[in-house]
Amino acid sequence: MGFNLNRRSLLHVGLGLTGGLALLRAPSALSAPASTPGTTPPAEEPQRPWYELGLLEDDPVMQNQLLHFLAATYSAQADIGEVLDTATRIDVNDDWSWPTEWVSTADRLRGMAEASLTRHHKTSAGHAYLRAANYYRAALIHHPEPSHPSVLQTGRRAVDAYNKALVLLKMPGTPVRIPYENTTLPGYLFRARGTRGPAPLLIFQQGRDAWPEESKYVVDAALERGYHCLLVHAPGQGMAIREQNLPFRPDWEKVITPVVDFAVRISGVDSRRIALLGWSMGGALVPRAAAFERRIKLLIPNPGVLDWGQSQFDNFNGYFPELMALLDTDPAAFDAAMYQLMTQVFLYRWYMRDAMHKHGASSPSDLMFKLRTFTNRPVVERIRCRTLVMDGTAEAYSGGQGKLLFDALTCPKDYLLFTAEDTGLLHCQEAAQAVANHRMFDWFDEYI
Repeated sequence: MGFNLNRRSLLHVGLGLTGGLALLRAPSALSAPASTPGTTPPAEEPQRPWYELGLLEDDPVMQNQLLHFLAATYSAQADIGEVLDTATRIDVNDDWSWPTEWVSTADRLRGMAEASLTRHHKTSAGHAYLRAANYYRAALIHHPEPSHPSVLQTGRRAVDAYNKALVLLKMPGTPVRIPYENTTLPGYLFRARGTRGPAPLLIFQQGRDAWPEESKYVVDAALERGYHCLLVHAPGQGMAIREQNLPFRPDWEKVITPVVDFAVRISGVDSRRIALLGWSMGGALVPRAAAFERRIKLLIPNPGVLDWGQSQFDNFNGYFPELMALLDTDPAAFDAAMYQLMTQVFLYRWYMRDAMHKHGASSPSDLMFKLRTFTNRPVVERIRCRTLVMDGTAEAYSGGQGKLLFDALTCPKDYLLFTAEDTGLLHCQEAAQAVANHRMFDWFDEYI
């Protein structure tokens, strides 16, 4: 096959499939030769947007995740110096550098916590454990070998540190196990303090990469308003995939219905006021669940997605249409070309290994066939609960899908678009937690 597998085009593929911050930039005007009289001066380089940090630029996924963990300072799950110091130690040309440096930072914070605890400084220890847990999770979000034994070890360290923080900081959260088929799903129940009588419950789940605990800022905002929260590590996510090997599945109602069964039996929960919130890929999964689960009063997909599989196909097809044409006609040739891509650029090697693992796929073609089944088109008209479709003008993973979902819905619905003006334009309003909470919970308050 005669694909042009130069580094620039390969990086563009990674950007499309993994939602990188921006296309690779042209060489800086500062390095261009000075203009001479009578010649046209070189064009000025476009101003760098605020969310492009200028660090880890050769790997846009790392750059995006760096912003994600900087944003965690809003909920005291990170400190700016710790995040930036870790970033300066990461070598983007070393596949193992990202997890190695994050684990190093997490271990240091865990040591600080243990030292404080031996001297009975419980609050200091709790905050250090909380940040350490987040840094352990950071190590796993861009890991080169999802089946490596260190992944499970690091995940367990994250859980242990987080659970210790819950107790030491007297956070109103309790670990729970939610019955699911022949096993259970890990999660956390957070109870709002001071509620009188049954209160609404927000069921929250993340998507393909982040863990529910990383959205503590959403939980904190819900608790402030008197809403209980139930977090769940669903199949394909968090410890459900890393410890139990439970992959993603397209019939997401088979996941959420057991969660709702669990929720309605919780004392103090108003079973008539249950909301379901899905972040990132979760914005594609929760509409499917709501099409079948009638006990959900409010649905919030962020960002909304009508057809997740199609959005992923469109992203990839935009860069290598010849390769995608092989998928249905010659899957073996498709796999061979895909593995060639994977050998040349870590960004793409990481994505394929990670996605295949989380979807239980045996090959790149098997992954693509599985992704194709993740669509809400056949069931979207079954959704009856009021729905808030959240979206952003710089949505990078599933651009345009939010409006497609909104237009296809026949239930009571609202569309919430974040823009550059309000700073919430990125995927899941990254680094704009305050405005995201403000606008989403204003809607939530009105309709719950």
